[in-house]
Amino acid sequence: MVSCAILAGTNLSRSHSYSLKARNAVSETQPSNPWRTRIGILLSAHAVGTLHSVSILALAPVIRPDLGLSFAEFGLLMTAYSAGQVTGSVPSGAYVDRVGVGWGLVTACAILCTGAVILTQADGHNLALLAMLVVGWGYSLTNPATARGVLEWFPPNRRATAIGVKQTGVPVGGVLAAGTLVLSAYMAWQTIIWIIIGATIANALICATLVQKPKPRGSDKANLFVEIYRLFGDRNLGALFLASGFLNTGQYNFFTYLTSFMRDAAQASQELASLTLGIAQAVSAVGRIGWGALSDTMFRGRRKWLTVGVCVAAALFFVAMAAAGRMQAAGLGMGVAVLLGLTIASYATLMQTMSVEAVPSENAGAALGYTSLGSHTGAMVGPPVFGAVIDATGRFSDGYLLTGAIVAFGVLLFAIVFREKKH
Repeated sequence: MVSCAILAGTNLSRSHSYSLKARNAVSETQPSNPWRTRIGILLSAHAVGTLHSVSILALAPVIRPDLGLSFAEFGLLMTAYSAGQVTGSVPSGAYVDRVGVGWGLVTACAILCTGAVILTQADGHNLALLAMLVVGWGYSLTNPATARGVLEWFPPNRRATAIGVKQTGVPVGGVLAAGTLVLSAYMAWQTIIWIIIGATIANALICATLVQKPKPRGSDKANLFVEIYRLFGDRNLGALFLASGFLNTGQYNFFTYLTSFMRDAAQASQELASLTLGIAQAVSAVGRIGWGALSDTMFRGRRKWLTVGVCVAAALFFVAMAAAGRMQAAGLGMGVAVLLGLTIASYATLMQTMSVEAVPSENAGAALGYTSLGSHTGAMVGPPVFGAVIDATGRFSDGYLLTGAIVAFGVLLFAIVFREKKH
């Protein structure tokens, strides 16, 4: 009996030891309340990343003449930025899966700073193109790193809400970037870029608090892209990849041409056109959080059909936008723009959540990188096609009708092919 007691005591001690280790392991990846600090770090990572690219757009009236660029050449800077995201998305996701959230965000900041420094030294088109390509590579790390953080730190019934919150960093960064043009009246644009670099370095130091020792991997550790190849045959990810391309075409067409549409087609004042863009961005921030919270609560983690509903509504709103242009109705155009901000500009929260939930957790970064490749491709192709339609017909309404059809096709493809996993 004594020996049995000793054995029982030993087993109890071992069980207690194992439970402590298990709790410690969980606490390293799932902090007790990530809403307090970690969600803020993820949000700021998006804000800083967005600040780099949108500031270039905001400073266009200053940068373009200083570098001696034509309008077409300046437009190619954003094409180079999108090309950086397209070529960087998938390898960035695989990299994040290997090194973790902290190192992924720190690396993103380092690459963003490198691109910004190159831009400050540019005296013409070629070096500026290289700078924006590098900035695109830097930002391509942000989405998979922040989404993986949500996957690791938040339970399934709060993931979409958390992704919606961290995604609000995008409009926050856009608002901050809008103020750079005001600063350009008091200092050189290169100085403003150096200020952004300083803010990025500070953000890197904050992100460094998330750095953890990478977990040991299997025998394929030496090959960074093994996990990528395994994902290419995944039917669900293929559906998300294609659908993201069509849906993001709608989002980028909407924001790229909104102020021009309001001024030229809806006959709104410059002030009303700017206000419309600002309200659409603000509503987008609300929508990113709201749709995520709705899918977590009312839909109990089921996200597919909510996404279908949001994007079908967006396709119909593009048709309404075409009608507003033909009627030259500024008020209607503004109202529809708000609805598009709530739908086509906000659906990404749901799509990102489904991407990381569609695969094993160790491949979450690569999965989001794969679907982001589709999104960035849509961003590259959509606006030039929209512009070509306007140049050919002279009517914004034709561009919006085409965009509505593209979004509707993307929704149909997604609804038929994608199979949502049960939670």
